[in-house]
Amino acid sequence: MSNTNLLALAMRLFGAVFCVIYLLAIVWPSGWAWHEGSPATNDYFLMIVGVYFTLGVFLIRGAGNPAANASLIWFTVWSSLVHAGIMAWEAMRAPMHQGHLMGDVPALLLVAVVFAVLMRRGAAA
Repeated sequence: MSNTNLLALAMRLFGAVFCVIYLLAIVWPSGWAWHEGSPATNDYFLMIVGVYFTLGVFLIRGAGNPAANASLIWFTVWSSLVHAGIMAWEAMRAPMHQGHLMGDVPALLLVAVVFAVLMRRGAAA
């Protein structure tokens, strides 16, 4: 499988995961939700879900031509690193949120590493 095909596959896979973050919070709240109760009861969480759903849709759409969507991919890399860093810091400060160190923090780091490695290999520089 070519590097471009791997990048397109990663875009579709991670895009699909971003589209179901709401469901992940229902199934595994300690690793994906930053509040008590139902995901629908928290305005902040619903805003994050909306942003990640939108990013997921654009990653899936962009998978047809990764080279033309390099800035979207690099945005995903850097925003995932920043988001994971902030969440890791907050999870370490609050013992009740340490489940995130096994949930969304490593998931976002994985997204960033996979996309960065594939981009650095030259699929869509």
